[in-house]
Amino acid sequence: MSIGPGARNLLTDVKGLRVGNSECDHVRSGVTVVVAERGVTAGCDVRGGAPGTRETDSLRPGNLVGELHAVTLSGGSVFGLGAADEVTARLSAGGKGLRLDRGTPAIPVVGAAVIYDLANGGQKNWGGKPPYARLAATALTSASLDFELGSVGAGRGATTGSGAGGLDSASIVIENTTVAALVVANPVGSPYMADGTTFWAWPLELGSEFGGMRPQAEILPATVNPMPAGTKLHGRDAPSFNTVIGVVAT
Repeated sequence: MSIGPGARNLLTDVKGLRVGNSECDHVRSGVTVVVAERGVTAGCDVRGGAPGTRETDSLRPGNLVGELHAVTLSGGSVFGLGAADEVTARLSAGGKGLRLDRGTPAIPVVGAAVIYDLANGGQKNWGGKPPYARLAATALTSASLDFELGSVGAGRGATTGSGAGGLDSASIVIENTTVAALVVANPVGSPYMADGTTFWAWPLELGSEFGGMRPQAEILPATVNPMPAGTKLHGRDAPSFNTVIGVVAT
C-alpha cells in the first residue's frame, strides 16, 4: 500500500478546491477563503466554550441543504463573520448557489468560523467598518491551487501559548484516496515540546512539514507543567480559550 503526501501537500490536493488568503498587517488579522468549484456534500463539528460560526445548522444531517459552496475562516471574533457575507454576495452575483424559484438570486451556502485575535496588539479601532468584508473579497479573488502558509490569511493574528500561531495545511494519499486539511491554529498551549523546538505532532510528519525535528530526550523534563509561565495558559484554568478552526476534505 502506498502512503504519502499529495502533490502540493495542501488542501487543494483534493480536486475541485481552491484557497485564497488576505491579511492586514496594521490590524494584525486576516481572512482565508476555501472555494468549491461546485457544491459539495458537507458536515460540521462545533465544540468549545465560545464558538463563532455561521451556516453550521444547515449542514446538519436531515436538513434541506447539506451542500457547501465555500468556507471563510477569519480572525476578528464575531466581526470576522462578516467575511462570509461578502463571499456569499459575490458568489451569488456569479450565479453560484442553489435556486429554489425561477428569477430569484442564487443562494450560495458559505460556512464560516472565526478565531479570537482581538487582543494581539493590532489596531482594532475600525469603528463601524470592520475590514473583514474587504479582506474576504481579496481572498476570494486570489483563490488558487497554490497558496501561502504561516502568518497569513486567517492565521495572521493567531497566537499560541509561546508565540505566533498561523495557517497550515497538509494532505495524505492512500492508494487512490486523498484526505487533506487546512487549519488555523490559535491554541492556549504551546505546539512545542519542552525542548522548545520539536513539535508535539512530530510522529505524524510525512513530508518534512516540521523540518524533520526529533525530540531531544536528554533535555526533556520528566514532567511538564501544563500551564507554564509566559504562556496564555499561565494563571488560567480555561480550556475554552483554545481555538482551532479548519476544513477537512476528501
